Amino acid sequence: MSLDARVDHRFRYRRSLASRVTLLTTIAVGIAVTLVATGAYLTARHQLRATLDDTLLERAQAAASPVYVEELEAYLDQFSVTGGLPAWALGAADAKVALVAVSGNGGAYTIQLNRGSRLDLGAPEAAVARGDAPSSVRTISVDGTPYRVAAVPATRPGVAVVVAQSLEPTERVLVKLGIVSLLFGLAGMIAAGIAGWAVARSGLRPVRRLTAKAEEISRTQELDTIPVEGGDEIARLSAAFNQMMLSLAASRDRERRLVADAGHELRTPLTSLRTNLDLLAQADQSGVVLPEGARAELLGDVRGQVEELTTLVGDLVELARDEPLAQVIESVELADVLEAAVTRVRRRAGSGILIEVAAEPWTTIGDPSAIERAYTNVLDNAVKWSPAGGTVHVTLVRGVLTVDDEGPGIAEADLPHVFERFWRSEESRSMPGSGLGLSIVAQVAQRHSGSVRAERSPYGGARFVLALPGDPS
Repeated sequence: MSLDARVDHRFRYRRSLASRVTLLTTIAVGIAVTLVATGAYLTARHQLRATLDDTLLERAQAAASPVYVEELEAYLDQFSVTGGLPAWALGAADAKVALVAVSGNGGAYTIQLNRGSRLDLGAPEAAVARGDAPSSVRTISVDGTPYRVAAVPATRPGVAVVVAQSLEPTERVLVKLGIVSLLFGLAGMIAAGIAGWAVARSGLRPVRRLTAKAEEISRTQELDTIPVEGGDEIARLSAAFNQMMLSLAASRDRERRLVADAGHELRTPLTSLRTNLDLLAQADQSGVVLPEGARAELLGDVRGQVEELTTLVGDLVELARDEPLAQVIESVELADVLEAAVTRVRRRAGSGILIEVAAEPWTTIGDPSAIERAYTNVLDNAVKWSPAGGTVHVTLVRGVLTVDDEGPGIAEADLPHVFERFWRSEESRSMPGSGLGLSIVAQVAQRHSGSVRAERSPYGGARFVLALPGDPS
């Protein structure tokens, strides 16, 4: 980029919105004033010229009715000493008067009745004298001075009466009109610039307040809203800003709650793990030989706590993923995924719980591992709450997975909270688990444009319904 381009870019970048509004307002008003002034000037010029032409024609017609060439020549002979007939004698003190007569050979000659500069008359006036034209009006120059000339036929054939008047008074009026229009135009542009600046300052006050608030938030990290005034675009922008602040505040609260809940959930297995390890370390240091059953029990507790920590960390990582479904996805047969999930849950549940499965083919597009994780969590929850010797009923029809258990069920007050992170009912706090499994189910359903809900089961326990879109082919 050249130096001039960089300078121009910086200049355009540093211009404020208020200055641009002021400049555009001034330019718009300037164009409007210029057009109006030009139109007014041209209209006044045309009107003055038309009025002058009408006046000259009327004067010429008034002077033509009693005029005869012989009498005028006699008057000229009588006033030969003074060099011509005074203009006031013909009622045209501010004009020049002349006669244009047609000679016998078809030519034309001019008889001027005023003293002073001679009028340079020609073919238009001769055509009126011959009767070829009813009248003529044109502008000529007499010693550098513009004159408006009007010619009408006299009562005697072959003669035309010409009245000419200087255009200098009209031009002076037009010059004054142009100066006045220019001055008023400049005053209007200045007033428009001041008004545009005031309007821009007033109209952009909410934008400046919004900018100051955004800068304050970036400095203090306080996600406060701003007052919204009116219903225009600026008010809509302020409302959108407030909505963004509320969303950020809610996201921050969820993040803080997740961290606090995760810390709380991690504290228990870590404390138990540390206690068991300290017992094993003290026994080794003191040389005390633990009974084989006690040592195996401690090692089993340690292994279970490590597995619980591993599961909890995996759940936290899964829930912390806010990105949408990956671009590389595949077709998933839900019946196969359900079979794999049931096999895994049966292995962990042992022979005390019976799982009955009835599945129909259904294909969806998504992440097979995430769907299997959701299916497994729903089944694990049903197995955990089922009594010894109970049955978990599983059906998959048209992409809708329904899991029923024969446990105590879910209280009505707890139904709205079962899919919240780390939420656990009073009855479940003494049971293994982190309270994240059903949250992962809800997240997987949302990512796959599906739905999940919990309700009372006709078998007496809880029912979970997970629906995913797709088709049976």
